[in-house]
Amino acid sequence: MTTATVRIASILFGGVIAAATLSASAFAVGGGDGGGATTPVCKKGQMYDKRTQKCVKQASANVTDENRTEYAYSLAKAGRYDEALAMLDTLKNPNTAEALNYRGYATRKLGRTDEGISYYLKSVALDPGYAKVREYLGEAYVVKGRIDLAKDQLNTIKTICGTGCEEYQDLNEAIADPSKI
Repeated sequence: MTTATVRIASILFGGVIAAATLSASAFAVGGGDGGGATTPVCKKGQMYDKRTQKCVKQASANVTDENRTEYAYSLAKAGRYDEALAMLDTLKNPNTAEALNYRGYATRKLGRTDEGISYYLKSVALDPGYAKVREYLGEAYVVKGRIDLAKDQLNTIKTICGTGCEEYQDLNEAIADPSKI
């Protein structure tokens, strides 16, 4: 191999590494609480399809409601609340505990706390043992200044998963320091 060939190969390989790094960082969504927190976030008008493991047009008929719900949560956790709500609007069955919880989360984060609470309460009615919705409902109560109701949710979470689960710890922290919500 000539020196020029080695240099070209090095440049090309470096470009591939850079492109891979950019792609990986575009998909990073923090959270650590499951429910879509690690689902990649795609550009507007697309969504991540878990089956094909790539971004597809949102109108794709092959994407399940569960996939759409998880993607909506990823959008919300990325601060793209309006897009999350639009994604939830595409569900065939929007009345699941998870979908209602994520709709509540997005509306609360948009400043519509009372509306968010109404979705959380519908989610609780469908699945009273769903700790994540209890955490978010408690956080909404903290926003409203209803620490007594937030503590009720904290106690309920304790019966669901104990004091070591993330939902308990996060709500306990929010009650102690509302600026962390």
